[in-house]
Amino acid sequence: MTEIDPVLERWRLVLGAAAAGLNSGAVGAVAGRQDAALDWLYERDGELDQRDVRRSAGSGPSPVTAVDWLDSIHRLFPKSTIERLERDAVQRYGLHEVITDPGVLERLEPNAYLLGAVLRTKHLMNPEVLRLARRIVEQVVRELMEKLAAEIRTSFHGSRSRRPSRMPRAADFDFPKTVRTNLAHYRPAERKLYVETAHFRSRTRRHLDRWQVILLVDQSGSMVESVIHSAVTAACLWGLPGIDTHLIAFDSNIVDLTAEVDDPVELLLRVQLGGGTDIARALAYAAQLVQQPRRTIIAVISDFYEGGDPAWLIRTAAELVADGTIVLGLAALDEQADPAFDRATAQRLADVGVHVGAMTPGELATFIAETIG
Repeated sequence: MTEIDPVLERWRLVLGAAAAGLNSGAVGAVAGRQDAALDWLYERDGELDQRDVRRSAGSGPSPVTAVDWLDSIHRLFPKSTIERLERDAVQRYGLHEVITDPGVLERLEPNAYLLGAVLRTKHLMNPEVLRLARRIVEQVVRELMEKLAAEIRTSFHGSRSRRPSRMPRAADFDFPKTVRTNLAHYRPAERKLYVETAHFRSRTRRHLDRWQVILLVDQSGSMVESVIHSAVTAACLWGLPGIDTHLIAFDSNIVDLTAEVDDPVELLLRVQLGGGTDIARALAYAAQLVQQPRRTIIAVISDFYEGGDPAWLIRTAAELVADGTIVLGLAALDEQADPAFDRATAQRLADVGVHVGAMTPGELATFIAETIG
């Protein structure tokens, strides 16, 4: 039997049986197993029936259990594809057995998407599975903290000064001085300037007056990514001089997590996602914590679908702003900063002086540094 052209074979894997008319050849052995693994997952998509498109089984053996399927994809696909397949299994098709089976958890590659899935389904896990899931939480939190801590250190070291720096960083490159001191190496015939010595500016350290930073995070299920990054952000801000950091999680109830901010792993394992959303009540609680309004930043991290009293929310926000408190309304605090949120409520908050938008954790750190500096 004639084998498929490699390009057409890739289209066969993308489209499944719907691509059968592209050629009369047969997929290779490896591609057949890849097709079977893709079928095991994507045949669950109900939209295929609505569009009268169904992948149908491939020529390879069909995995039966989540463990079998996971073993297959780790043998057959590159890492980036594996992460996408694992993410779709949990988030798109709700295959909780992928992260509640001990055999599967031992093989999973920790990443932020899986951390979110663990937080959503930890109530389904027995103690053994939860112990294995903790490995994912610990590794992902450690990686996020290392990345954010570097950004925060840069933000809080202040603006560039004219003093030369012994630590070369692209962001501190002193272009005018570098050009000026290397003019002797300009070659007119080539129209090129050869740099023998590069110069960099140092950074001045900010003098910090005492400020309060209150992170108020909505722990409804849709906000899981922001919950993760709020915990990491609070942990990174915790040890900075001149800043008192508070972290409050809320749904229809309020949980003050400030005492656990220095241990984000334990904090995240304690968070209970889901429930209603009473932003007004949470903001009123945060208002009681304010000591010096003009030295306080309150970041309300929520999709703004208010289940409480909208009028109370707007009134409390207006009072805080009038007192001089900086109030941020963040519809997302994560690496994408591309949220879905209640625009009507967000606009009402903006109308009374709340700074509404979405930020990455690094952008929030920069905002805080520039505000208090």
